[in-house]
Amino acid sequence: MDQLGYVKGASAQVTKDGLSKPALPQKNAYARLVQKHHSGRFRSYLNHIAQKIQLEESSLNDSNSDVEPSVKRGMMREALARNGLNAHSYSPIKTSQLEQPALVGFEKLNEDKSQVFANRRPHERDPSIGQEGNLEVEEDYYIKQHGPATDLLKVSGALGGRVTSNSLRQGTSLQKSSGSEEKDEEEVWKNRHKKRNKCPADLDRADDHLTAEQFSMDLPATNARKTSHLSSGQIQGESYAAVSTPGDRKNRNKPTRGRKKNVFEAYMSKEDVAAGLKRGELIQGSLRINPKKYHEAFIPAPDGIRDIFIDGVVARNRALNGDIVVVKLLPKEQWKVIKPDGSDKETEATHESDVPEELLGTCLPREPVKGDADSPDVIIEAQFDDNDAENGQENSQNVLADDIKKLSMDTNEKVKDAESGCAQGAKQEDVSKVNNPRLLPEKFLQRTAKVVCILEKKHSRAATGFIKLLADKSSELFKKCAMFSPVDHRVPRAYVSLADCPPDFVSRPEDYSSTLFICRIVDWREDSNFAIGQMAKSLGQAGEIEPETEGILTEYGVDFSDFSQDVLECLPQSLPWVIPPAELANRRDLRKECIFTIDPSTARDLDDALSCKQLPDGTVEVGVHIADVSYFVLEGTALDQVASGRATSVYLVQKVIPMLPRLLCEELCSLNPMKDRLTFSVMWKMTPEGKILEEWFGRTVICSCVKLSYDHAQSMIENPNKVFGSEELPPVSPQHPVDEIHQAVLNLHQIAKHLRKQRFIDGALRLDQLKLSFTLDKESGMPQGCYIYQYRDSNKLVEEFMLLANMAVAHQIYRSFPQLALLRRHPPPQTKMLNDLMEFCHQMGLEIDFSSAGTLHKSLNEMFGADSYAEARKEVLTNMFSRPMQMALYFCAGVLEDKTLFRHYALNVPLYTHFTSPIRRFADILVHRLLSASLGLARPVRMRKEAVQKQADHCNDRKMASKRVQELSADLFFAIFVRECGPLESEAMVMGVLNKAFDVLVLRFGVQKRIYCNALPLTGFRFENVGKKPELTLQWEPESPEQEAAPQVITIFTLVEVVLTADGGSLKYSAALKRPGREK
Repeated sequence: MDQLGYVKGASAQVTKDGLSKPALPQKNAYARLVQKHHSGRFRSYLNHIAQKIQLEESSLNDSNSDVEPSVKRGMMREALARNGLNAHSYSPIKTSQLEQPALVGFEKLNEDKSQVFANRRPHERDPSIGQEGNLEVEEDYYIKQHGPATDLLKVSGALGGRVTSNSLRQGTSLQKSSGSEEKDEEEVWKNRHKKRNKCPADLDRADDHLTAEQFSMDLPATNARKTSHLSSGQIQGESYAAVSTPGDRKNRNKPTRGRKKNVFEAYMSKEDVAAGLKRGELIQGSLRINPKKYHEAFIPAPDGIRDIFIDGVVARNRALNGDIVVVKLLPKEQWKVIKPDGSDKETEATHESDVPEELLGTCLPREPVKGDADSPDVIIEAQFDDNDAENGQENSQNVLADDIKKLSMDTNEKVKDAESGCAQGAKQEDVSKVNNPRLLPEKFLQRTAKVVCILEKKHSRAATGFIKLLADKSSELFKKCAMFSPVDHRVPRAYVSLADCPPDFVSRPEDYSSTLFICRIVDWREDSNFAIGQMAKSLGQAGEIEPETEGILTEYGVDFSDFSQDVLECLPQSLPWVIPPAELANRRDLRKECIFTIDPSTARDLDDALSCKQLPDGTVEVGVHIADVSYFVLEGTALDQVASGRATSVYLVQKVIPMLPRLLCEELCSLNPMKDRLTFSVMWKMTPEGKILEEWFGRTVICSCVKLSYDHAQSMIENPNKVFGSEELPPVSPQHPVDEIHQAVLNLHQIAKHLRKQRFIDGALRLDQLKLSFTLDKESGMPQGCYIYQYRDSNKLVEEFMLLANMAVAHQIYRSFPQLALLRRHPPPQTKMLNDLMEFCHQMGLEIDFSSAGTLHKSLNEMFGADSYAEARKEVLTNMFSRPMQMALYFCAGVLEDKTLFRHYALNVPLYTHFTSPIRRFADILVHRLLSASLGLARPVRMRKEAVQKQADHCNDRKMASKRVQELSADLFFAIFVRECGPLESEAMVMGVLNKAFDVLVLRFGVQKRIYCNALPLTGFRFENVGKKPELTLQWEPESPEQEAAPQVITIFTLVEVVLTADGGSLKYSAALKRPGREK
């Protein structure tokens, strides 16, 4: 970096005037690349671009020879920007050695056309993600202005030479995705039908449309033809897959001119996969696709240290996010180099919601920080932000071909050399060695692989998105199908039949430009760039709550349909239902005891209640009473099947998608006040300090005396001597006076404090992240306000006894059924990510003990002092600590041989399960059945351990999906709140510093945002490492001529003021930094 805000480019030598110049070996690489391609058109295009950039550069040098170097650099960047180049990473090698051209200069158009639907969710389409990310808009503009994409050079001239050269891969996608592409498709489609004597006589008839079978058979062939004359690795047409990466290029054979080639490799047979896994030649794992860089995918490494990188769509081989895949490692020379100086940490994917509820209650979506400030791989997924790739933050490193990559110099090394005055001393062979994976130890490499088989399609294959007409109106395909463009870049674009589109779509496509549709991917052939989709339904206008919500639910496979008649017939038919006398006789009757519920004020599914009775000997009898859902959900029934399928209730901001019919979850099973209800109880005799003396499990019947909210219980805790009147509480049973209930709450609170203290002494960890709650308008359902949910003593009281009950039941069912017990484990943090966090804390001077969960908890709670912003610093660090945490998992004890893996890291206990929420979790119903069988109250569970494990896996999947849907629902409502009620001001604390941007935690709302320096009114900015701490110095423009530029230093834990503002009418908003010293 030279002066304020001016960062030197990549793979280039830096001259005295600040401009990037190519290293000499690059010319040879350019020549070799040109020789590799047989297409004269491609060669002429490269020559044209090289000449154009040289002309601009020379004209700048000639005309501005006496201009100040800093001004000249700015002019150079402007010229580069006009050509679509990233001014901070420009190098002629990246111009001449590209693989596909792409059009830019449509930023305003993209912004306008995508205003309604851009940034609807963290993974959604964003014009700033790069030209490959939103091809539809560019195609339309391109075709309308210039006709079929046959002459990119003419278009380049017409647009003032604005041809991007950061990735040649993008533009060929544009070309082939437009009119010429559709003509190719039409010709192949016609020829195939002529050969079969099936070519329709009249293709123009409105009622003549392609069947699903014809789609499946015909469209892939056209894609294969399109690919046959392109350079290896070039793929077109997918919403996320129009990008070829080094991994793609390595994983595909070079196509021969005129010969049909598959886009993807055929999958290995099941037999070969099984044999390969057994020999250790193949690796199995769950695929995670980076929502910000959709050409990057990952699976966990068996050693748990560093993820295996799957580079590009071709290497991903049609697998979608969440699928269980089998991969084959690529040769070592194709592994990703992690620079030894730490300037380019390994690429890793995001775990969207990996932190378990036992650790923090409710988790917000986060992405781990990777790399340092100079690395383009640094990603933090803001809770409601999809702008992370804006303003040149995309990783351009993967553009280079493999042979060029070996010759190129390390940008960061060269910048450092230039700044230290030793650029001329850098040796080319040394740099080549650094970039050659074969010459580096494995600690500096990240393994890469390709998918060879999809074992299980976990992804729903459903997506929300938009439809558009094909670009070439003269194409026969124009009359038969439309293009579905999903909002989620990780899902491919798909052809859909016009017969499934609205009747007037062809004549009035503009009427549907902001209409959300659901499409299901039904096929994706190995010779096809496009998937085949089937339109499911129209959702409504993008940006409205219900259409957006239904889209979220459908994408994540949440079943929100009405319960079938078969299921409803499993419920009690004679209402009002009363407990049969025979059932009462088999249960311990607790209806006269003082038992009550404590829940959120809006809760309607009350599945847990508490009791606390003082005994004559000074001890207390504490009870946890859980709704006996297993009494109504009998094994093997239709109700059991649908509950096991749904696996969990899904909690949205405005409503709940229940696991069970509402008659059960809100009436017969819900522990409503002054109603007799069947329960499963765990009761302890314990000392007032929480030491357990006796334990009892059994089926009971209770009658709750009052439904307390957390606010009611908190008020009782905070006012121990207050006499509460009946008007201050909900209706109370006349059998139990208010003071009896008050005393029981106080006793439970005192015991809970002892239990909690002992739990953390024993080494437990809790990471409380900020959780956003909303107040909604009763009429419209729109958000009126939002606030950070307060986790108070009343919440802690309930939590302690639920944890205690879950642990007690885990031991009981494991003792009785060591092969069938359904337990819950929490693996320790990911080693590599934890090491990165430890290194970061060391650099920041933070003394954190990472040796165990307990020491981590102690460090977090003791190191920040008591000043007014200590809590904010704690929130920032808590957020960082949550990133290495893995997901807690259900499992069958008989399947996991190593008993040390049973442990729950966050709770630091050997055995744990879920027992306390059977209304909303099917795993708890299974645990109830096991507990009942262990007590001899029911026959043994009719499941083998393999079946229990399969159900555990399904519960894990649905729990993750439910959690993600809950997060996206909050994202949606907050984006609408900013749109309707903004701008919103708040204090924020810096939690990450990059070279051209920084991340903040907005303290008032608990959301994360990235603020870019080039979006601020600055005269310049400077990034540097002060010691080992990253620091940005911003130079604010003077507000008046007599003032000087005001500096502001940004580093970790800096407190700043930000303003959140909606971007137009869309569900998109940005954060702006307020000028320091300005009055609120």
